[in-house]
Amino acid sequence: MITQSLEGRRAFILENTRVQAPPHTPELSLHLADEVTPIWRLTEEALAEIGLPPPFWAFAWAGGQALARYILDHPQEVAGKRVVDFASGSGIVGIAAMKAGAGHVLAADIDPFCGAALDVNAAANAVRVDYTDQNLLDAPPPDVEVILAGDICYEKPLAAQVMDWLAAAHVRGARVLIGDPGRSYFPRVGLEKLAEYEVQTTRELEDREVKKTAVWTLPA
Repeated sequence: MITQSLEGRRAFILENTRVQAPPHTPELSLHLADEVTPIWRLTEEALAEIGLPPPFWAFAWAGGQALARYILDHPQEVAGKRVVDFASGSGIVGIAAMKAGAGHVLAADIDPFCGAALDVNAAANAVRVDYTDQNLLDAPPPDVEVILAGDICYEKPLAAQVMDWLAAAHVRGARVLIGDPGRSYFPRVGLEKLAEYEVQTTRELEDREVKKTAVWTLPA
């Protein structure tokens, strides 16, 4: 039985994943699931009574991989700065930001399992990333210099809400960087493309084994 404690979540993650290097960020190590179906089913069965969401934290999604790659290749984007990794999942983007020299990173995800995933993954990469399970969309954007967001446009209402929130952060002076593999609800209008990658993934997660994935920003 999985407990709701950090220790219980950590134990579940360690039991059901193994340390791997995501294809597009081989310098990072993450606790990831080998196959989608077994851990997805196990998590839903084990957590049904407490209503936690599916294990998005167990996979390195294409948008996050692309955004992490961009940050590692362009450390000046985050070096010495206060950074938020929004909808952090496994923590790949926030960890990449710390490896690139960020002054402080706060990872935010409403799934409490993401806190445990971040804990083990940050340790695997010898960095520290702070975490909150508060829904940042319920308040004005925080006073930080950079907001990173990967794979945020998979649901229409959420995509619109997040993009409005990121636009507000941009108006307040934050640098906004978004990683997206061309999901249906991603708004390409009004954004500037910074980089494009061919990210290896799996048909269990995506509609093809290699996803063309871009990093975008809100122009000045």
